Amino acid sequence: MSRQLPPLNAIRVFEACARNASFTRAADELCVSQGAVSRHIACLEEWLDVKLFQRIHRGVELTPQGNAYFRVVRNALDQIRAGSRQLKQSPDERRLRLKLPPTFAMRWLIPRLARFHARHPDIDVQITTSHQPADFDREDVDVSIYSWASPPSGPGYRRLLKEVLLLVCAPTLLERGKPLRTPKDLVNHDLLCSLNRPQDWPAWLAAAAPDMDIDGNSGLKFENAALAYQAAIDELGVMVAQYAFVEEDLHSGRLIDPLAIRVPTTRAYFLAYPPGRSKPPRIQAFEDWVLEEVAEVERRFLTSTPQGLQGN
Repeated sequence: MSRQLPPLNAIRVFEACARNASFTRAADELCVSQGAVSRHIACLEEWLDVKLFQRIHRGVELTPQGNAYFRVVRNALDQIRAGSRQLKQSPDERRLRLKLPPTFAMRWLIPRLARFHARHPDIDVQITTSHQPADFDREDVDVSIYSWASPPSGPGYRRLLKEVLLLVCAPTLLERGKPLRTPKDLVNHDLLCSLNRPQDWPAWLAAAAPDMDIDGNSGLKFENAALAYQAAIDELGVMVAQYAFVEEDLHSGRLIDPLAIRVPTTRAYFLAYPPGRSKPPRIQAFEDWVLEEVAEVERRFLTSTPQGLQGN
């Protein structure tokens, strides 16, 4: 007996429309006209005898029936995608696919990656960056690193670096007749901030200068912290940094910690890998190496921590 399936091209169009909440964006994604998208949706609604979308001022939204159907279709397509990927690609035990926040990749991992390659020259490391954690069910990722106050429940997570905030600037910035001896002196300086980490300035100020009325996020804004770090090195102003990401700059003198006030946060970077699956040797090798690097950073932090360390 033949399967009574809806038109599969229309299913694909429906999933794109529902995911994008827009016929126009779905048409662009699928490289078809908006009229073709509308015809596919009309065909599917006729086949199902159900209204899937309703028009609103700025586009379309799913009806309750459409929303329920979208969950079913999305799960089915995810399974097809995963099964197809497994058939198309044989396991590659040499390839290690990492997904990392941009600043973590640029400021911490990449400067150390030569040491990992020297120890494991047979492992081919591939890095993608994103401000979002990996979705292992939907992405070709072996290991993800992300900052959480606490990671999602379940196995597959290892704590790496604790977040410790400190004030940094280029040493030459203070040679322009604007001292920075107390937090109150910040009013005379340009403040640098990351749009992706708006919590850093408030957290540092709450611990270091709770009586000050200053908005650290009102200064020069950058898309991510890596750009703000470079701006600090280039003497554009003062920023709140994470110790692990500026350790080498402090050691080399490119940056200084003028107030010697370090503030731990409730967050930390965690390493994550797909739960419920066996851990291949390449992931174990990377995890072991990262934990060694983290231990060395924490050892240096403890030996360099000034007396002005603040609690959280």
